[in-house]
Amino acid sequence: MLPLIYHASYSKLALPATHQFPGSKYQHLYEYLIEQGIALSSQFLAPEKVTQKYLTQLHEPSYVASFIDGSIDSKALRRIGFPWSEALVERTLFSVAGTALTCEQAIEHGCALHLSGGYHHAHHEYGSGYCIFNDLALAAIHSLQNDNIETVLIFDCDVHQGDGTATIVQSNSNIITCSLHCQENFPSRKQRSDYDIEIARGTEDKQYLETVTQTLAYLIRLHQPDLIIYDAGVDIHQDDRLGYLQISDQGLLERDKLILQQAKSANIPIACVIGGGYSKDITKLTQRHSQLFIAANDVWQ
Repeated sequence: MLPLIYHASYSKLALPATHQFPGSKYQHLYEYLIEQGIALSSQFLAPEKVTQKYLTQLHEPSYVASFIDGSIDSKALRRIGFPWSEALVERTLFSVAGTALTCEQAIEHGCALHLSGGYHHAHHEYGSGYCIFNDLALAAIHSLQNDNIETVLIFDCDVHQGDGTATIVQSNSNIITCSLHCQENFPSRKQRSDYDIEIARGTEDKQYLETVTQTLAYLIRLHQPDLIIYDAGVDIHQDDRLGYLQISDQGLLERDKLILQQAKSANIPIACVIGGGYSKDITKLTQRHSQLFIAANDVWQ
């Protein structure tokens, strides 16, 4: 059975009732996977919190310290999009750790999935767009410490560009960054990933899936990565509140199957995070995120 990573802190965010972020989706997804028989409770592993030292591998030490102790200024918090709380700190430290653990488990078992992660708007000295610390980049650095891992591919299929990921590991030639995103979506000022695939607003399943398949096949041939970190954002969905693409439920499932199958066929471990998804209908949002786990079961079992 595939390892699944989750911690109860993920949905324990102290947010105002009117806040736009669907903070409860992580707990709903965990419960839904078990209720629907998509996962067993025995598959789940819980991470331990990361340390400040781990975070300062890529983030400015003063920024890390100010977030953890609550002295971070209000302007920085507005850019992140969350009010500060001890619950937010706890959730952040566990979630960043969860992506690193997902990579460890993927290297050991071939595939592992995290019921959180994908904080790709976090830069070296600041957070942005609901992202505080860049779990993807940090997990890539962590994975490179493994003797069998020389090259990591971060394959980001969230509807928004992974701008923080692009900048924070720009000088590391062992980490390849690829962002497939809607060209009209946030952030307005795009950064330069190793590969940026800008997808036109309104793109539907067929063209999108062809682009994903061809891009990943090319990157595998060219770079022969030893690990893929896959951001499986569902904000590409046609009904997502913050996305401008027209991808159906079936399109989401097919994307995840195609990516997982390509990794498996190339014998490359793949660590998956659920990424963005912002529907107000928590039931539909949960179902969209569950497609990744259904696809993993189909490909790997």
